[in-house]
Amino acid sequence: MLSLALLTLAGSLTAAPVDTTVNGVTLPGTVTAAGHTLVLNGVATRKKSIIKVYVAGLYLAAKSTDANAVLAADTPRRMVMTFVYNVGKQKMCDAWDEALENNTPNPSAQLKTDFVTLCGYMEDIKKTQQFVFTYVPGTGTEVSVAGVVKGTIAGKDFADALFKAWIGPKPGPGPGFRDALMGIKD
Repeated sequence: MLSLALLTLAGSLTAAPVDTTVNGVTLPGTVTAAGHTLVLNGVATRKKSIIKVYVAGLYLAAKSTDANAVLAADTPRRMVMTFVYNVGKQKMCDAWDEALENNTPNPSAQLKTDFVTLCGYMEDIKKTQQFVFTYVPGTGTEVSVAGVVKGTIAGKDFADALFKAWIGPKPGPGPGFRDALMGIKD
């Protein structure tokens, strides 16, 4: 009986999500969002030419390798971007505009307005600071910049358009970045 209990305990210990460190950035194996526990699904590094810009971690209610299923589900999710390079506000705003254009055909006027609001939340970001985007169904997407909650943008359509920047059909950082966030290894 004792050996069965130890095996069960050992199995549950190995199944627990673990913290992950990439390029000096450590992301916890789990986070809590609005009372929901989210697990780290994947981690990716955004590079521009040879410069490492940020390390991103995608958190989901349950691990998934299917980006379309993640976007279709109306479940909590979080994206954490920890910067390893300083980036100006305008570069971020340009990236949001490009993501919307490349991944959301014919966006509504409201969605375009929501992305203007998102840009208004941006500021110059320094090395080690974070952007955190947390979608909670029925509430919207909370936007945190450098540890300060800037606001919440309502609607699943906004959350989907935003998360497509990383896991959509044409992610700005490229398909390898999307695959890493989705836990798909080469």
